[in-house]
Amino acid sequence: MNLQAKLIASVLCVSALPFAQAADFEDYGRVVRVTPQVEQINRPRQECRTEYVQVQQPAPQRGVGGAIIGGLIGGLAGNQVGGGSGRSVATAAGAIAGAVVGDRVDNQNLPNSGGVQEQQVKQCRTVDHWESRTSGYEVTYDYRGRNYTSVMSYDPGERVRLRVVVEPMQR
Repeated sequence: MNLQAKLIASVLCVSALPFAQAADFEDYGRVVRVTPQVEQINRPRQECRTEYVQVQQPAPQRGVGGAIIGGLIGGLAGNQVGGGSGRSVATAAGAIAGAVVGDRVDNQNLPNSGGVQEQQVKQCRTVDHWESRTSGYEVTYDYRGRNYTSVMSYDPGERVRLRVVVEPMQR
């Protein structure tokens, strides 16, 4: 080969080097099967309701002021009525009678027991709430007679867009 032909061949080989790299292009494959990838998610929530229960109320406290004042007045009155050795007995009897009457007058409007009252009680419980969520799609597709499987974030439909990479084999 002459020198000029060798130079032209060398220049052509060197200028073709950038084109010898891997090339890629887009193509489409036929979708064979799509399987949704479903996961279960628990979102617990609080359920509350109000119930009414009957509560026994304590009896009201009785006042002692009426018995004390009644006892003093009754004692003074008994002391004035009695004479001689019977004066002590009349004073004691007047004090007792006055205390009883004073107690009844002071506490005449109080009920004997506290009674029953309805009271609200809030009852709460946690209830599991499961939801199904699709996290992706397992897609099986055919490209040039071979089946491939990939997980995708969407359902591609009847065909899937592919990026095909072509590169030379190494020895």
